Amino acid sequence: MRVLNFYSSVFADQLRRGRKTATIRLGDKSNKYRKNECVLVTIGYQHSPREKIFYAVIDQVEVKRVRDLSPRDIEHDNPEFRRVDEMVHFLEQIYGRKVSLEDTVTVVRFSQVVENPPELRDRIHGLGGARN
Repeated sequence: MRVLNFYSSVFADQLRRGRKTATIRLGDKSNKYRKNECVLVTIGYQHSPREKIFYAVIDQVEVKRVRDLSPRDIEHDNPEFRRVDEMVHFLEQIYGRKVSLEDTVTVVRFSQVVENPPELRDRIHGLGGARN
């Protein structure tokens, strides 16, 4: 199983609340993450214990230039940002190097796997909503 790891515990709350539903990674990661793949989402540093946050399904993997990131791409990665310049600064902090508008990034969108979500269970069993 693949792991989608985040280094900052700041993301744990955003992930758990469903506010962070994507990650923007520097470089072309399309060979690493694939649509419909199940991944374990974790928080922690390499060679250290990591906290399991949840399992997720990869919904979309899109490779593009930094300059082509949409406000929506950016917001799904970090709910506090909307602009490309904010994302560039953030990526520079994470990767410890200069990031240009021509750099390639991969936008990985994901959905949390929830055990027995009530809305799905009710739909399957015909509860709530319209009835025949």
